[in-house]
Amino acid sequence: MADEQNLTSAAATGDDETQPQAATIAQYIKDLSVENPNAPAVYQWAVQPQLDVQFNIGVDKVADDVHEVVLKIEVSAKSDNGVHFHVDLSYGGIFAFRNLPEESLAPFLLVEAPRMLFPFARQIVADAVQNSGFPPLLLDPIDFAAAYMQQVETANAETAPNGHAAPDPAPGFQPTDLGQA
Repeated sequence: MADEQNLTSAAATGDDETQPQAATIAQYIKDLSVENPNAPAVYQWAVQPQLDVQFNIGVDKVADDVHEVVLKIEVSAKSDNGVHFHVDLSYGGIFAFRNLPEESLAPFLLVEAPRMLFPFARQIVADAVQNSGFPPLLLDPIDFAAAYMQQVETANAETAPNGHAAPDPAPGFQPTDLGQA
C-alpha cells in the first residue's frame, strides 16, 4: 500500500517524467546455428575437447530512444580427432529509454543490456549443446563492465595523428576470446 502511495505521489508531482528510465521491450533469438559435423563418430571419441568461447556485442538504433542489442556467442569444441560441436548464437533484445543522459547510453547498451540478455543466451547454448548429444555446457559469467572498460582504454590509448583521443568504442565490441577449457 505504501508503494502505491509513493507511485501516486510521484505521478502527481511529475517526478517520474524526468527520471532516467530503461525498459526491455523484447528478447529473441536472432540467429542460431548448431553443428555436430562428426556425428555419430564423435560419440566414440574418448578425448576431452578444447573449448573456444567468444562473444561480441552489436548495437543498432531502431528508433528515437529505442535500441537493439545483439549478444553474439560462438562456442567451438575441437580435439585432434576433429570438431565435436559448434554453436553460433545471436540473441537480441530491444531496449527503450527515457531521459537517459547521452553519456550513460553506451555503458547501458554495452554493459547492462548484455548482462540482462546473458542468462537467457547461456541457457540456449546449454540446451543446444545438450540437444546435440553432449553434456550441457554452462558458460561462465561474462564481466561485461570489464570488457567495456578494456575497450574504452584501448580506444583512448590509440590517439589520432592530431593528438586527440580516439572515439568511444560504441556501437559494439570486437570479438572477445574467453577461451574456456
